[in-house]
Amino acid sequence: MSDIPFDLNFEAEPGIAVAVAPGIRRVLARNASPFTGKGTCSYIVGRGRVAVIDPGPDDARHVNALLEAVRNETVSHVVVTHTHRDHSPAAAAIRAATGAVIVGCGPHRPSRPWAEGEEPRGESGADRDYRPDSEMLDGDTVSGPGWTLTAVATPGHTANHLAFAFTEANALFSGDHVMAWSTTIVAPPDGSMTDYKASLIRLQERSEGIYWPGHGGPVREPARFLRALLHHRLQREAAILGRIRSGDSTIADIVPRLYEGLNAALLPAAALSVFAHLEDLVARRLVVTDGPATLTARYRPGGS
Repeated sequence: MSDIPFDLNFEAEPGIAVAVAPGIRRVLARNASPFTGKGTCSYIVGRGRVAVIDPGPDDARHVNALLEAVRNETVSHVVVTHTHRDHSPAAAAIRAATGAVIVGCGPHRPSRPWAEGEEPRGESGADRDYRPDSEMLDGDTVSGPGWTLTAVATPGHTANHLAFAFTEANALFSGDHVMAWSTTIVAPPDGSMTDYKASLIRLQERSEGIYWPGHGGPVREPARFLRALLHHRLQREAAILGRIRSGDSTIADIVPRLYEGLNAALLPAAALSVFAHLEDLVARRLVVTDGPATLTARYRPGGS
């Protein structure tokens, strides 16, 4: 049983713009899956002159729904949290239709160089065609009437992941870094568990009162939720270390013991999550392996 206070009560109809808070409208994409929940949440910030955050997948129905939602308004910015194909591909279509500039994260990149024998995985979901008109770095802002969005670097899920603080609403658009319905996939080399944990700690130093994530409903008690997420990751790390010390030496050994009963479709993601933890443990010398840490390497206990 997870000790994270997940909120699974998320009901939304795809393609319909709904005002979820002052200055924030949400449009749900039609891309439900075990990895995206009920679909990607795109957000429209402001009124009259607006920004669209995470325009979503390359799906004409979703693009049309967003354009219909901002009819007779000016879209000044398309803001992207990270370059996965459920978040960024529609940016180009929104720009073409509205003249908005694409801002936010930089082009897709791995969290570390590809190791020998590794190859980019087609299922990783990277949008390698994405190119912003202006890359935002930590602390950079864009603004319009009644809204200011400030980039908050939150690498981990991807190397280029940004969250965006909505100053006037004391809110944070958290992308896939923090979601109310599920933990975040951290899959090397796209993602890094070391970076992910550091980004959770960084958000603990902030004061936003509500998070609007890329999937599912809002995180209404961020401070409590962040503590639970970090505790969960530390517990998972301890469990993996325990399996290694008990004699399990491969990721294939560890996953069935730690994820008993998991949906089979999610087992590859679970293996990548264990791999992310092992990379972090190897970097800290708590676990060792001959050669680089890989999905198929054999692991053994390191120093204490």
